[in-house]
Amino acid sequence: MLELDFTSRIRALRATYADIAAVMDLPKLDREIAELEEQAAAPDLWDDPAAAQVVTSGLSHRQAQVKRLRTLASRLDDLEVLVELALEAEDQESAVEATEEIAAIEALVQDLEVQTMLSGEYDEYSAVMTIRAGAGGVDAADFAEMLQRMYLRWGEQHGHKVTVMETSYAEEAGIKSTTIEFDAPYAFGTLSVEAGTHRLVRMSPFNSAGKRQTSFAAVEVIPLMPEAESVEIPENDIRVDVYRSSGPGGQSVNTTDSAVRITHLPTGTVVSMQNEKSQIQNRAAAMRVLQSRLLILQREQDAAKKKELAGNITASWGDQMRSYVLAPYQMVKDLRTEFEVNNPQNVFDGEIDGFIAAGIRWRSLAQNQG
Repeated sequence: MLELDFTSRIRALRATYADIAAVMDLPKLDREIAELEEQAAAPDLWDDPAAAQVVTSGLSHRQAQVKRLRTLASRLDDLEVLVELALEAEDQESAVEATEEIAAIEALVQDLEVQTMLSGEYDEYSAVMTIRAGAGGVDAADFAEMLQRMYLRWGEQHGHKVTVMETSYAEEAGIKSTTIEFDAPYAFGTLSVEAGTHRLVRMSPFNSAGKRQTSFAAVEVIPLMPEAESVEIPENDIRVDVYRSSGPGGQSVNTTDSAVRITHLPTGTVVSMQNEKSQIQNRAAAMRVLQSRLLILQREQDAAKKKELAGNITASWGDQMRSYVLAPYQMVKDLRTEFEVNNPQNVFDGEIDGFIAAGIRWRSLAQNQG
């Protein structure tokens, strides 16, 4: 019985892996890596910093993809050897180890399988996520900070490079807003399904009467465009303000005015940055995020105009999309996909892969039906 279970599960994993490798086109990735490595070795690469960043970022992302695929193939080979040894020697300890390893590999294969559904124009790029406290007062600010921690933990668990670019702290508790960069292949395609309004229902720790409180937080996710694709922004279209970086309770983090806030006057778009140590670095980072936001805004306006001309009216993606209920019962439920779990603490600890996978499948199905 055990042998049949292992054999069928490994066979299924092999078949799925073959499909994934075919879709991701490993030989093509190898060719692209070789071309990018040749470009990266050019002595004049950094004469054009924008083009250099496109090369180095593209190379890094493709190398990460190939590493994931080849590591997974190697683990499948090792798993078959482990299973064979466990069955031949009737070694219970090895059987337990094999059971744990096959479950881990199945999770990795599922992640890669979901990634093959990411074929949008910007899906392969890194992502910038902004979380803002909504209605609900202090509870909403606290909820925004809970979501910040959740996404940071998720990024860390996946080995992504995660950077908190800016955080605006609330007076009593929690945060007003935060901006986080996820530097990883397909970070935007993966996290874009998290965009929308998140709702928390709980017994408020800030309410002396102990009443149930509902609060909201908004999550925005944009792709971080390579500089070569960014829009040009005239200097007279922006206002740049500098201020002193601060932490919780207004405690000074910096003794100089290094934090930067850039306002795009024609659209009212505002980007703040305080992560870097110098004003110049913060301005450069803020401009890159602003350019990405404006490019997306421009594409969204073009798409909306096309829909208007075609008379195509559809429900919007986003708005209230997930509920986190801590009282009177325990549940986190995605309102689009119906995916739910009954352990909110695990979710707030970063275990959101189930929600992300369900969201990507839901979106893929909706696009195919459309």
